[in-house]
Amino acid sequence: MAHAESARKLWDLIKNIKIGMLTTVHDDGTLHSRPMATQKVEFDGDLWFFTLRNSEKVFDVQKDRNVNLSYAAPDEHRFVSVTGRARVKVDREKAAELWQPMLKAWFPKGLDDPDLALIRVKVDSAQYWDSSAAPIVHAIGFVKALAAGERYQPGENDTLDFRRGWLR
Repeated sequence: MAHAESARKLWDLIKNIKIGMLTTVHDDGTLHSRPMATQKVEFDGDLWFFTLRNSEKVFDVQKDRNVNLSYAAPDEHRFVSVTGRARVKVDREKAAELWQPMLKAWFPKGLDDPDLALIRVKVDSAQYWDSSAAPIVHAIGFVKALAAGERYQPGENDTLDFRRGWLR
C-alpha cells in the first residue's frame, strides 16, 4: 500500500475515536499508559496531543521516544495499535492551529499557559483489526466457516508501514 493510501486508511480508522491510550517507557523500563485526546487534524504521518511540560509523560518521552498508541471502537469492532517516535514541542503557532475551546478544561490559561506543550508522534507503523461489517454479515460468515470447516475471518487485519520512504 502506498504511503498516501496507508495514511488515509489509518486516519479513517482512528479519526472518530476521541481518545487513544498513549504508552511510554519509564526510566526503569516499565510501561505506563494514559488516555490522550488525539487532535483533529488530517493525518500526514504525525499525531498531535496537548500536554503540560512538567508531566510524567514528557519526562518519559524525553528519555525514550518510542511510544505506542492504542485506539478502540469496540461497538464498531475496530481496534488500532500505532507505534511511533514522540517529541515534545513548544510551538505556539501549531498549538493555536490545533486549539479547541474544550481544551480549556485541562488548560485553563489556554494558549497563554507557559507550561503548555505538544507531543508529536511520528508514526512508524500501525496494526489494525476492523470487523465493522453489519452483524448479519458476521453471522453469515460465521455459519459459512463452520459449515465448511474453515477458520472464521471476522474482518480485516493488516499492518501499515510508514518507515520506508516516509519523510521524517
